[in-house]
Amino acid sequence: MVPLLASLLLAAAAHATEWIEKPELGRQFQAAGLAGTFVLYDAGADRMTVYDRKRAETRFTPASTFKVFNSLAGFDSGAVRDADEVLPYGGKPQWRAEWEHDTNLREAMRISSVPIYQEVARRVGLERMRGYIGAVGYGNGDIGQVVDRFWLDGPLAISPAEQVRFLARLAERRLPFSPRAMALTREIMQIERTPEYALFAKTGWAANTDPDIGWWVGWVERSGKTYAFALNVDLPEGSGDKRVALGRRCLVALGIL
Repeated sequence: MVPLLASLLLAAAAHATEWIEKPELGRQFQAAGLAGTFVLYDAGADRMTVYDRKRAETRFTPASTFKVFNSLAGFDSGAVRDADEVLPYGGKPQWRAEWEHDTNLREAMRISSVPIYQEVARRVGLERMRGYIGAVGYGNGDIGQVVDRFWLDGPLAISPAEQVRFLARLAERRLPFSPRAMALTREIMQIERTPEYALFAKTGWAANTDPDIGWWVGWVERSGKTYAFALNVDLPEGSGDKRVALGRRCLVALGIL
């Protein structure tokens, strides 16, 4: 038994994810005046390229990056028919005026509409959502008892390193959702396509901590390869919204964009 166990451990070690620290990415954060982490996951090579690994392995509230998972659950369960079904926002005043109208998930993803995605979560339901979370192994797996707030206020939390693994599985259609649900979610996440690459991404802004936490996550498909990424930064009051610009600079610095 001992030799067998040793062989299994050696095999596991041989296939462990490779981590490459890129301290030079710190220049991008310094230029933006923000503290945070950036992690790039080469799914084919099982390789993480990272600035600040400790933070990359720390869990944070997913905020609006959870709209990716919420879309998958909505489409897979049939709670949302397709990307063009118009959903009600509820009629209440919202933090952003552009959220104050009924719309479909195609637009709701683009404008990051909180009330529309809260409607999706209510339609999916707490127990069905809990089942999806467990099947995927998303973050800490804890969605509590409030079906339309757990990704905004907690208790759900996920690390940047866990985000990129989840997103790589979506990019490669390896999640436990229907092929149609994954195809529709990929479709509404695409924000850019050029002859060289396709970019899929989602922002997030968690306001339940001090300072606030900003996200920009997604993946790039280039030359037949998938590169999933996650930017996670502190957003002190008055820091402005520099998430996407900083994330793009990191991708450019790494030769992905």
